[in-house]
Amino acid sequence: MSLATFRGGVHPYDGKELTKDKAITRLMPKGELVFPVSQHIGAPATPVVKKGDAVLMGQIIAEAGGFVSSNIISSVSGTVKAVEPRLTPSGAKVNSIIIENDGQYTPVEGLGTKRDYKNMTKEEIIDAVKAAGIVGLGGAGFPTHVKLMPKDPSKIDYIIVNGAECEPYLTSDYRVMMETPERLVEGLKIMLSLFDNAKGVIAIENNKPEAIEKLTELVKDEEKIEVCPLKTKYPQGGERNMVYAVTGRRLNSRLLPADLGCIVDNVDTVVAIQMAVSETTPLMRRIVTVTGSAVNEPSNFEVKIGSSFAEVIEAAGGLKEGTKKVIAGGPMMGMALSSVDVPMVKTSSAVTAFLVDDVEVCKESPCIRCGRCVDACPSHLMPLMLMDAAEACDDEKFVALNGMECYECGSCAFVCPAHRPLTQGFKQMRQLVAAKRRKK
Repeated sequence: MSLATFRGGVHPYDGKELTKDKAITRLMPKGELVFPVSQHIGAPATPVVKKGDAVLMGQIIAEAGGFVSSNIISSVSGTVKAVEPRLTPSGAKVNSIIIENDGQYTPVEGLGTKRDYKNMTKEEIIDAVKAAGIVGLGGAGFPTHVKLMPKDPSKIDYIIVNGAECEPYLTSDYRVMMETPERLVEGLKIMLSLFDNAKGVIAIENNKPEAIEKLTELVKDEEKIEVCPLKTKYPQGGERNMVYAVTGRRLNSRLLPADLGCIVDNVDTVVAIQMAVSETTPLMRRIVTVTGSAVNEPSNFEVKIGSSFAEVIEAAGGLKEGTKKVIAGGPMMGMALSSVDVPMVKTSSAVTAFLVDDVEVCKESPCIRCGRCVDACPSHLMPLMLMDAAEACDDEKFVALNGMECYECGSCAFVCPAHRPLTQGFKQMRQLVAAKRRKK
């Protein structure tokens, strides 16, 4: 049987054997927790607490600042120490709510109350997702309630659960599929209840045969749900590649998946929907992989949002002597950290740490026009020509070459024998073009 996939992509060493068989361990934070008001795409949330206020676990501490925005929920009970700028994993300082954890985890009234989504209206389900502060947990951070409110719900015919987890080293989604598959399936059923003409597809790369088998068995009697095995290839989990692999429909930067009749959500996002709707539990935690050659005890953790990266790394046995690089996320699309004293946010999927810094070891040299980057690009671009435009800071040429279709997956830089910083160059140009468009 041929496996669903896309043109282009690469096959990096996946490193998943370090943690794929490590069950999720729940971590309870020790010190203060930091909640940046911008943990999502869209407008920052607006704080509704101030210094000295007592807060409960599950309480909204910052409300969505617009339609495309998201509530921020306290994952502990305690006292607000301050509302001030703090460093985040992105390297930027963001206004944040700092809460001193009292260690009691006293919940708001009604937290964890069971309810049957079948007895809820579509509006009540969407309101529950919005109140819970759920965003895309695959890394993008797009507010989930907005995804569930397309212009024409009748045109949605695919709900795709993105279980590819193609980023090397990460196994958090895999562990979610293995440990809580029932929650995942119920979350998908909740989403399907919003769209009368949709079917559900759980798409999983074929390097996860146990997850494919488990979920296939679980949905064998479900008429509207199927499991779709995907070819193992990076970046198979990219939204555009996922839509094409499952449906054959081509998505570009000017379109949303909903424009093609699709809604795509990450595995843990779908579980978060189930918890919000069926268990009245807002987004207060996320599953994180801590791994890499520099980690003493690679692990998967359930971490309370707002916890410190440093605490989570310590729980994994700390870092080995001689650690060269620590990354928030995976090695292909993650960001190197200048400090581990930053908070776990909604989009924090992993911490990867390495004893060797490939960027430091592999020195850049001139382009040899080999064309490998062209073959690898999943967006069918010409990275060597785009880099010429980037180095000349020629934004008009960059746009003319469809540079805004790049989504910074890093495939071109991975295969480049000259070790050119292609992805970094494209990222800077995309930011420049976007800034100019906003100014206009």
